[in-house]
Amino acid sequence: MANRSRNRSRAASSGASKARRRRAKVASAQGRLDHGPLVAVIDIGSNSIRLVIYEGLVRSPTPVFNEKVLAGLGREVQSTGLLAADAIEKAIGALTRFRALCDTLHVRKVWAIATAACRDARNGAAFIARAEKICRTKISVLSGSREAQLTALGVISGIHEPDGIVGDLGGGSLELVEISGRRFRSGLTLPLGGLALQDLTGRSVKKAERIVEQAIGKVDLLKRGRGRTFYAVGGTWRALARLHMWQTGYPFHVMHNYRISAREALEFARLVHRVDTETLSQIDVVNAARRPLLAYAALVLENLVRAIEPRDVVISVMGVREGLLYSQLKAKDQKRDPLLSAASELNLLRSRSPLHGEELIKWTDKFFASSGLDESAEEIRLRHAACLLADVSWRAHPDYRGEQSMNIIAHGAFVGIDHPGRAFLALTVFFRHMGLGEEDLSPRLRELATTRMLDRARVLGAVMRVAYLLTAGEGGVLLKTPMAVSRGKLVLRLPGPYAKLASDRVASRLRQLARLIGREPMIGE
Repeated sequence: MANRSRNRSRAASSGASKARRRRAKVASAQGRLDHGPLVAVIDIGSNSIRLVIYEGLVRSPTPVFNEKVLAGLGREVQSTGLLAADAIEKAIGALTRFRALCDTLHVRKVWAIATAACRDARNGAAFIARAEKICRTKISVLSGSREAQLTALGVISGIHEPDGIVGDLGGGSLELVEISGRRFRSGLTLPLGGLALQDLTGRSVKKAERIVEQAIGKVDLLKRGRGRTFYAVGGTWRALARLHMWQTGYPFHVMHNYRISAREALEFARLVHRVDTETLSQIDVVNAARRPLLAYAALVLENLVRAIEPRDVVISVMGVREGLLYSQLKAKDQKRDPLLSAASELNLLRSRSPLHGEELIKWTDKFFASSGLDESAEEIRLRHAACLLADVSWRAHPDYRGEQSMNIIAHGAFVGIDHPGRAFLALTVFFRHMGLGEEDLSPRLRELATTRMLDRARVLGAVMRVAYLLTAGEGGVLLKTPMAVSRGKLVLRLPGPYAKLASDRVASRLRQLARLIGREPMIGE
């Protein structure tokens, strides 16, 4: 009897152990990459307090969780010199929750930063001391120059080959810094944040006009931005851009890398800062708490565009937080392409054979080099990304793989790519799945692509249609079955045992590609 009891006990223990292992396996295998421990940034700004938890410290970090609270710490600093008491309590409540979330998700490393309101207010140090006890980490109160530096790094981390002037508009201040590629100059800070201007002028946009005009008129570095790009960073400028998107019927609602011509930005900023915000068309797309600051943000943007005379204005969602993470990377990791890093991760997470996506890059390199089709460095980069993303929707129903691919790619959390580039990637993989016609093609995406982009997407999609039918999406085949233009013919070589992979459908797809590039198809050994 005792033996039977012990056996049942051991069996139960073994079963429980197996169940735990199964749960652990499921928990660790679904939709996450092993980048080591989660990391987080708590950003205590003059208007908002935000927690972002990231999957890991990598070149293209993916947020696991993102939450903000509009506490308004800086709304009375200019007039009273103090953080408002009710704003402090709201901020403390948010930080208490944020720390609990970090504990729940077992976040190992938490960076915490604070900006203009905390560095300018007389009670800022006391608030920070209290906040550090709650967050259980050191809070770095950034100087204006350090904030400008991290903003520059944030833009560098998220925009491919940036060149121009970066402006980060917060609730308390405006940071300005010049960037070119991965280089930047020393920046500066001005007390032109929306809350600061609202407080200083008694909520008078008219009074703010002279303050902004005088402050910006004294900034010499702005003259170096003429004919280049102005990169706008900050929540209120994003809200302004969101309003512009909806008013103009822009076909794409991804904020990062949203581009507006300088003339359009100037006219729109002038309109917003001169009228009652609540009367603006589509104003409901802007958070009600942001609306009172829109006029001040528009006023600052208007004066900056006048002073800089840039070619265009580009919105960057990457700023101080992302710059902080980027600064923690090793130099070799900083140099990695963020688009290709993100595409590689999605290839690993969602493709049947990640190796196939990597081999497809080399396979298409050979084809395009022989084809006579010229490619710019940017077009090669986008082609490589498309190869990595070509199979991410294979689990979908065959009739909807093209549509799902377009949604995943066009709206993915990619950086280092502009909106036409996103359209190219999405169109390429759509053609790969759905054929080369345009019947079911999204007119909104088509609107973003140039004629050249559409043609190249169709050619690359046709190349992929040959590759996937030939290999069934499995790695280890493509590099042994090269395809290239040789002596005026498009030749697919199937040597030795690979000759058995030939079929009428493979030949049909090869003919389809050959027609696109004006060559005669041929399958040989």
